[in-house]
Amino acid sequence: MEWLSFLQDPNTQWILMGSILLGLSSGVIGCFAYLRKQSLMGDALSHAALPGVCVAFMITGTKSIVFFLIGAIVAGLLATLMISLITKYSRIKQDSALGIILTVFFGVGIVLLTQIQHSNSGNQSGLDKFLFGQAASMVQSDVYTMAAISLFLVGISALFFKEFKLLSFDPGFAKGIGLPIFVLDQFLMILLVTAVVIGIQAVGVVLMAALLITPAVAARYWTEKLHIMVVLAGIFGALSGFAGTIVSTFASNLPTGPLVVLSATAIFIISVIFSPTRGAIAKVKVRAQAKQNYQEVYVNAKVKERSS
Repeated sequence: MEWLSFLQDPNTQWILMGSILLGLSSGVIGCFAYLRKQSLMGDALSHAALPGVCVAFMITGTKSIVFFLIGAIVAGLLATLMISLITKYSRIKQDSALGIILTVFFGVGIVLLTQIQHSNSGNQSGLDKFLFGQAASMVQSDVYTMAAISLFLVGISALFFKEFKLLSFDPGFAKGIGLPIFVLDQFLMILLVTAVVIGIQAVGVVLMAALLITPAVAARYWTEKLHIMVVLAGIFGALSGFAGTIVSTFASNLPTGPLVVLSATAIFIISVIFSPTRGAIAKVKVRAQAKQNYQEVYVNAKVKERSS
């Protein structure tokens, strides 16, 4: 009966659908960031999105995902441009530049957020929930927007799969055959920012980077092929959204966003342990088999030596 009432609750249905779609799109997009060794870029973009969201609210005065998306994309592009300029015209490496931009943009976002909360419309804005997420605040229109953007991200990833694959594994070859590397790189950054924006309401700015990378890392343990990895990452992300929502529904006073991230972490731990080729158990078996083979060869060699 609990499951029946769960399925009949419209609010829970919207949250469940939104969390599943968020996990799906985040897992797919996060694969390319992970393969390009830009895992921290998702964290930087999620923190950089906060001032963009705040500025969009200050200009429009409405809490709309569409306006938030525009503001976050502008802020994300500015962040990536500043990271590129810092690494190109100074001796600062990319990881240090990412840390600088992450903290600066997040600090600016906190200042703007505090300013909004002390303004006349601060009590109605609810932007403070964007730090750690509040999936329960999602309504039907939010889920529809999230669904459309999530399906758009998955579709774009499928459409530009070959280009993103070349960009991730061999950008030199991609440039040699005439692909616009810079344009593709910035386009992928825009997709990452878009995935961050649709997720910060449910998961929050602080935890969104984990939802981008964790399903991708977990999927990497199960396959050596990119297309299978992308599909698995999307499935793992969707399962994380489903499990996190279910647990938060039946447990009292537990937030959905952090539970979604914890569910993704649980899938990652299972992958690390039980993966058939790269998992810990598989490696132990391989080492034990190698040790057994070595002992057999050693014993056979000793037998031959004594018999001769």
